Amino acid sequence: MTKRRAVPIAPKPLEEYARHFDALFGKSTQRDEFRHYLEGLLLPAERHKTLTGLANTEPLVGAQLPRAQKLQWFLSESNWDERKVQAQRLSLLCEAPSTAPTRQGVLVIDETGERKDGHKTAHVSRQYLANLGKIDNGVVSVTSLWADERVYYPLEVEPYTPESYFAQGKNDPTFRTKLKIALQLVQQAVEQEWPFRAVVADNFYGEDRGLKRGLRELNVPYVMALKPSHAWYHPEDVAGTLQDVAHEAGWVSAEQPGQWRRIRRTFHDGSTQDWWAVEIVAGPYGPDKKERAIVASTDPKTLPDLSTWYLVTNLPPPMEHPEREPLFSPASLEEVVRLYGLRMWVEQSYKQVKHALGWSQYQVRSDKAIRRHWQLVCCAFSFCWYHASHSSDNTTPAPMEPSVSHLPSQPDVPVQETGTREKNQQEQSRAATSVLASSPASGARMVGALDHAASRYWHGWSQQLPPPELQLLLQQLERGQPLALYSSA
Repeated sequence: MTKRRAVPIAPKPLEEYARHFDALFGKSTQRDEFRHYLEGLLLPAERHKTLTGLANTEPLVGAQLPRAQKLQWFLSESNWDERKVQAQRLSLLCEAPSTAPTRQGVLVIDETGERKDGHKTAHVSRQYLANLGKIDNGVVSVTSLWADERVYYPLEVEPYTPESYFAQGKNDPTFRTKLKIALQLVQQAVEQEWPFRAVVADNFYGEDRGLKRGLRELNVPYVMALKPSHAWYHPEDVAGTLQDVAHEAGWVSAEQPGQWRRIRRTFHDGSTQDWWAVEIVAGPYGPDKKERAIVASTDPKTLPDLSTWYLVTNLPPPMEHPEREPLFSPASLEEVVRLYGLRMWVEQSYKQVKHALGWSQYQVRSDKAIRRHWQLVCCAFSFCWYHASHSSDNTTPAPMEPSVSHLPSQPDVPVQETGTREKNQQEQSRAATSVLASSPASGARMVGALDHAASRYWHGWSQQLPPPELQLLLQQLERGQPLALYSSA
């Protein structure tokens, strides 16, 4: 058997993570570009993390340079399987005690959209983009995320293909709505035996009867949001919406709460907050029916929009002598509110993968290449948890402080000549002594991840930069700009 060719090593913590994926890449160039791509995603930068940004080259003319073209080929043409990369990524998360999923977590289903110009990119169309709150040209995907109070990470992402891509439109057998994709993602998680207490989603999913019926057929518990105006058939003089019934629950004050019950929410940073919750017994909802409706709020008198939840769940309430054995473990009001509160991690996840890791900044058009980019972003995200859980094994002496004046001066190289040096530079090792920060960031409310990139991050990479860009990169690194996962209350 031919011995595998060695590739330039990445900084130690990232190299230890990347080696777990080497068997999935048949060629040394693929293993090298996998490391290069993750490095670019993780490195704090003021530029967009497009292909030219990751390759540290000029956006237009530089896109034709070999180092940018290699990343383009790695995404679009090379023969690796992103599904196997995903399986290995999730396997590493499951192996570490600090990130292993438990039955107390939730499976969060949500959608996200990115604005995209033109009409040649796969799945792009004029459609509603929830993050923009309007119809625009873009790509929408449905995602699943596992979360509990300790940790959260993406599982699956599936792009939504608009009906304009199908000959028969919405009547085409292969057309899938976002709701159908969501149900398939849940079914996939069940088949893969991911443990979770309930599926959690916002009111776009909670208002759909078909999705909830599908979840019940899968014997899956759920806690989803409803609209305040969610109504059922009722006489004209009887309250028939969740909001109206909540207003009639007898609230006077904290000393005279009526049907409202005080619950205490505890957040990731240890802080607590008093909320109030009421079980809705009206219309199709009640403790003895197939679905329960619960309203939770910080102020039962005014029911403020930003801090009031209208929830529906098929989790049964606690009963002393139930008539029959419940399908799921009973859930109190506190438990239902806790489960839905974990949904907020998906919003936090979007901030990190979009703002820090370049989720929507891909410069590729094909479906395969887009999926590969998303999976590499997920790998970069998961690496932060991997580094946090293995930080005790990665402790190394801090590197010496660099000085720009000590760096060898570089000649000005015309654009036409830069590509001729690429082949020789590929064989040079990235500085093995350069490491990522080996300890969690010390700032308040951090989820341990990367504090900063070491000042001498990638010697081999920085050799390719002209002096002004090199100095800017070193200044950014010396300032210790963090790539950290922030927790939210």
